[in-house]
This record gives sequence, C-alpha cells and structure tokens, in this order.
Amino acid sequence: MYIQLLTAAAEAPKSSFGFWEAMEEGGPVAWSILAVMVIMSVGSFYILFTKLFEQNKVMKQYKSVRTNFWRTNSLKEGATKLDKNSAWRQLVDDALIAEEKHAKLSDQMEAHDWMHGSLARSEHAIQAKLNGGLPFLATVGATAPFVGLLGTVIGIYRALINIGVAGSASIDKVAGPVGEALIMTAIGLLVAVPAVFAYNWLQSRNRKIFDMMSGFSTDLLANINSGGTIKPATMTATSTQTAGKAAAGRTVPGAKPAAGTTTTTTTTKR
Repeated sequence: MYIQLLTAAAEAPKSSFGFWEAMEEGGPVAWSILAVMVIMSVGSFYILFTKLFEQNKVMKQYKSVRTNFWRTNSLKEGATKLDKNSAWRQLVDDALIAEEKHAKLSDQMEAHDWMHGSLARSEHAIQAKLNGGLPFLATVGATAPFVGLLGTVIGIYRALINIGVAGSASIDKVAGPVGEALIMTAIGLLVAVPAVFAYNWLQSRNRKIFDMMSGFSTDLLANINSGGTIKPATMTATSTQTAGKAAAGRTVPGAKPAAGTTTTTTTTKR
C-alpha cells in the first residue's frame, strides 16, 4: 500500500509557476501588454536622462553668464563669450535683433513693448524645447497603471473560465491566470511610479531655469534701454569676503562692543 502511494506521487504531474509560465498562460494578449509596458519604461528613462543632461548643460552655462558675460563692454562682445548653441546666447542674439528693429519705432512705449515681447517669445521657445518629452512622462504615469489593470482583468477572467470548465477552484487551474494578473499589476506600478517622479523632478528644475531666464531677460532689457549703463551686480566669493571684512572693521558711533571683544582708542595731541 505504501509503495503504491509513493508510485502515484511520483507519477503526479508537476506544475511549474513563474513569470514566464504566467506570461505563456496569458498568451498574445499578455505579451502585447508587456511589450507596451517595456516601451513606456524605456521611453521614460530615455527622456529622463536626456532632459537631465540638457538641464545640467543650461545651468552650467549660466555660471559663465554671471562670471564673464556682464564683465564685457557691450552685449555684442558678451555674446562672443557664450556658447553658440546655448539658450543664453539665443536670448542675447534675439535681444540684439530686437534692439536693431525697435529703433525704427517712434513711440518709446511701443519700443519698450516690442523689446519685452521679443524677449518673451525667445523665452517661450526655449521653454518649449526644455519641456519637450515631459508630456510623455505624464501620460505614462497616468496610463501605465490602467494598462496593467487591463492585464489584471484579463488574468482574472481566465481564472474564472478555468474554474467554470474544471468545476472546482483547484490551485493548478487558478494559479496561472491569477499569477499573470498580479504580475501585470506590479509591472504597471513599476512603470508608472518612476515616470511620475521623473516628471515632477524635471518640472521643478525647469521652473528654476525659467526663473533664471526671466531675470536674465530683465537685465538685458534694462541694459539696452539704459544704453549699456545698467548691469546686474555680480559679486565673486573674493569680493564678498572683502566686503564682509570691511563691514566688520567699521565701527558705528555710539554702538557698544560685543561681549568678549576689546576696543582700542587713539588720542591725537593738538
């Protein structure tokens, strides 16, 4: 009797469960949904790294604007200090073109509005380029869970069909479709969550760049309207330390010295 039980257990069919088995259970529909998920994920990470590279490049170029551009005698000379394909060079070139054209306007208010509008159009063009690809991340973050939910629904539907055909909810009839359903749900979340994080992070960095461009455009407009006399104050670390030491060395009449400090007074003989 014992030998018969061992023989029956040895001859029992072995069921294997895993990712590939679950996908084979789903058939062409499951593989199609997986392919869509892979495309979404690859596209999201591609946009993340390319946009991150563009943003870092623009921010790095801004340091050159603060240190070299405003030290020149004119905007044309300063433009030569900037990279030809940089966003900041585009703003300067558009500002110079607008300056040449606004001299033909007789009304000063119209000339100011023309200059302001020209710089605004240039800013919007750069913003559109930096925002390129972000709608795809937003779409992936919004739709990937639902694509995974579609695979979940199909997997549960297959499990119910197997239960109905077999007449019993045995584990070997339900495990495959249910495993496929759970896998699709997990894949949908794994694709959506990084896309949402990437979208929000890139958007916050873009807003920071847009604020820099807005301030730079204002400085350009003020410089042009003042004939080159108005320039933003650019203080280096050395000048800041020098100014701090000079301020610390000054004494205010009537002010009491801080605790723990000594003051020296000098008398002049008349």
